[in-house]
Amino acid sequence: MRRRRTLLIAAAVLAIAAAARHPTADIEILTHEARDPAPHRMQAAVDLGIVAVKFLVTWSTSRVVS
Repeated sequence: MRRRRTLLIAAAVLAIAAAARHPTADIEILTHEARDPAPHRMQAAVDLGIVAVKFLVTWSTSRVVS
């Protein structure tokens, strides 16, 4: 009886751990001008299963109008 309760508790802890989202670092560097309708952007993501990191970098360039 004691072993069954221990296994039930262990299964419940594993189910909660599997359902919980892993920590994610979300890093955004926004250096584009607000009026730029189409800023350049670079995105990258790394997910190691235990932790995930997401990067977003945007920037504007000066446009030459001829």
